[in-house]
Amino acid sequence: MTEQVSEQVQLSAEEIEARTQEWVKEHFQKANRFLAEKGVIPSKVIQQECRYLAPLLAIWKIESKQPKAQTFWVMSGDLPTDYVDVNVAATAREALRHFSMMWQLKAENLVQSGATQDPTQAKFAQLLVSRAESLYQIHGDDKLWRES
Repeated sequence: MTEQVSEQVQLSAEEIEARTQEWVKEHFQKANRFLAEKGVIPSKVIQQECRYLAPLLAIWKIESKQPKAQTFWVMSGDLPTDYVDVNVAATAREALRHFSMMWQLKAENLVQSGATQDPTQAKFAQLLVSRAESLYQIHGDDKLWRES
């Protein structure tokens, strides 16, 4: 553990930036794969509206042309990858709040339906609640949303 800390302390600004960019690239690819698995073929990223907080989460604003022209907020990172239509939130920050509420509801639906009798579903419901709470905290932290 101490070796990891000392390694992190010794990283140069360039190394930190390189690692961050690698993380961003990896999670962008993860978001694209996720959309493709859902039958959505991305055509364009609206980069100026995307946000990331490596290594926790990235939220992408992505346009698709297939199966129809549509724009989505797509989230990836140390949480379940998910997406919603861009019309549910005007900004990345508001999209985080939407995902947070949506995941709380999904977890509650799993509990109410009895699906959490299955240990895998119970674990998934707990993960949704945990990540939803974290998203809500990130949404509410003004320091993270200052424009530079």
